[in-house]
Amino acid sequence: MVGKGKIKARPVRNKFLSRSRLEKLRREINCHNYKYYVENSPEISDKEYDCLIEELLNLEERHPELVTADSPSQRVGGEPVEGFETVFYRIPMLSLSNTYSPEEVGEFAERVRKNLPDEKVEYVVEPKIDGVGVALIYENGIFSRALPGAMEKRET
Repeated sequence: MVGKGKIKARPVRNKFLSRSRLEKLRREINCHNYKYYVENSPEISDKEYDCLIEELLNLEERHPELVTADSPSQRVGGEPVEGFETVFYRIPMLSLSNTYSPEEVGEFAERVRKNLPDEKVEYVVEPKIDGVGVALIYENGIFSRALPGAMEKRET
C-alpha cells in the first residue's frame, strides 16, 4: 500500500497469520527475484517489489523468531547462475535507499542537516536505475574485471 509517498505495510498482529503471510511473501519475493535476476524479465514495478520487501522486513522485525536463513531479507540478489566462476568481494557493495516523493528527499536532507549542522552540503539527485550496479576490480592498478553488483559474494 502506498500513502503520502511512503510505503505502508499491511498490519498483521496475530502470530499465526504473520507466519502464514511471511511464508507467502517469501515465495512471492523469491519468484520475483528469479524473474528479475535470472530471467531478466520482471513482472512487477520496482515500487511494488519494494513494498513486498518492506512488508517482509516489518513482519520479521515484529517476529524475529520467524526469520529463516532462506528469507530474501537474509541475502542479496538471486541464486547463482551455473557456469560462472564465483568471485568474492573484499568490500561489500552497499545499496542506496529508495525514495518515492519530494517529501522523502526533504526528510533525508533534514537528517543530513541535523548530523552536519556546520557543513555546507550540496546534492546531485538523479533517478536510480535498478540492476545497473557494477564493481570494477583493479589489481596492481590494472583493470581486472567487472562484476554485477547484485550477485555479490562477500569474502569472510
